[in-house]
Amino acid sequence: MTSVNNPLPRQEISGPATARHSSRLAGRLDAAADKSCSHRAAILAGLAGGVSHIEGMLESEDVLAALRAVEALGARVERTGPGQWTIEGGKWRDPDEPLDMGNSGTAARLLLGAASRFSLTAVFVGDASLSRRPMERVLAPLKAMGAMTGAAQGGRLPVRLTGGNLIAIDYTPPVASAQVKSAVMFAALGARGQTVVREPVPTRNHTENMLPLFGGNVSVEADPAGHVITVPGGQSLTACDLAIPGDPSSAAFAVAAGLIAPESELTVAGVMTNPARFGLYDVLKEMGAHLEFTPAGSRCGETLCDITVRTSQLKGVDVTALRAPSMIDEYPILAVLAAFAEGETRMRGLGELRAKESDRLSSTAALLDANGVKVEIEGDDLIVTGVGLAGVPGGGRVETRDDHRLAMAGLVLGLGAQAPVSVDETAMIATSYPGFFDDFSAIGANID
Repeated sequence: MTSVNNPLPRQEISGPATARHSSRLAGRLDAAADKSCSHRAAILAGLAGGVSHIEGMLESEDVLAALRAVEALGARVERTGPGQWTIEGGKWRDPDEPLDMGNSGTAARLLLGAASRFSLTAVFVGDASLSRRPMERVLAPLKAMGAMTGAAQGGRLPVRLTGGNLIAIDYTPPVASAQVKSAVMFAALGARGQTVVREPVPTRNHTENMLPLFGGNVSVEADPAGHVITVPGGQSLTACDLAIPGDPSSAAFAVAAGLIAPESELTVAGVMTNPARFGLYDVLKEMGAHLEFTPAGSRCGETLCDITVRTSQLKGVDVTALRAPSMIDEYPILAVLAAFAEGETRMRGLGELRAKESDRLSSTAALLDANGVKVEIEGDDLIVTGVGLAGVPGGGRVETRDDHRLAMAGLVLGLGAQAPVSVDETAMIATSYPGFFDDFSAIGANID
């Protein structure tokens, strides 16, 4: 058995990389484990009484940061094999040192909510990129519930949190954010009274799906104004055994590569089909993508499918702002695919991308511009003029700005472009998809 602080060794990949035009990508990949579900499994198991066994945990840097924090807060955490973890949860306590969230906004925001239900004080810190990202959207409702917080200027990390003695609130998040919703739900488990979260725009619902697996009581009702989530306070969770589904966000990169590399056909297996996460695939079908979805069972309360993709001539489409919550992490790779489509693709209402690991809206535009693609930003809209499968020039160097999704999107672009595409750094890819290079090598991608 291996501690979370000393996981089994793996080859570390960092530094620049270059992707070159590749033909005939083929094979079958198991989808990388879902990061959102892995985070929630780690936190809920840490809160639950008893020992939980989790299979297929994503062992990315982001999830490891969450596991280390759960351990520092008092849970017993052990790795028993590749992707297999046991977590013995219970009452949390003051950690001995600041909790380092690394680059993970999900870990930071969800753990702020979960920790606030206990009478403890903890300091949350992160890397330079995470320390630029907004935390006030989570701190505001937690303070309304009775938590005491102190943050850096602009409501950013480092954050000092003192929890305990919370009261229920009726809350409507000002932005569509599953992280904010989940943080409030985790805090609500220990609050006095019944907390209500009102979502005008429904977001990913993994917390709602997973809480009952740990014996949690949560109700979700749809009304004309959106979703209403109700969480009674004073709850105690119980341990359970579960398996993590495949990540549709990580799968999107291999799917995209299969669409633009000539004469390709490949399958990504075990992808979660949650409607709140599947927006990209709906858009790709509208663009004319050759995709086949085969049912593949269920995990962790989520249904799965195998996705088979073939090289496709895509057409430009208009993507409404209503799509954004179901595909917020997929816009960089959609923008890449739009470059290989015929005609204009307009992606609307992307203001939330400005608060990601980088200003992902301007960074995505810069990625395309550096590779000869016509791209514009109008307000919060991204407009890409595609030139068809064979027409993307490439030849540029992508500034990844510490953003894992930009790095992977840039490399995928190079697989279909006329000239090689390089990215300036790849180390951060391990935050979400540590098996990226192995998987792409297995399907025949030319990346070095």
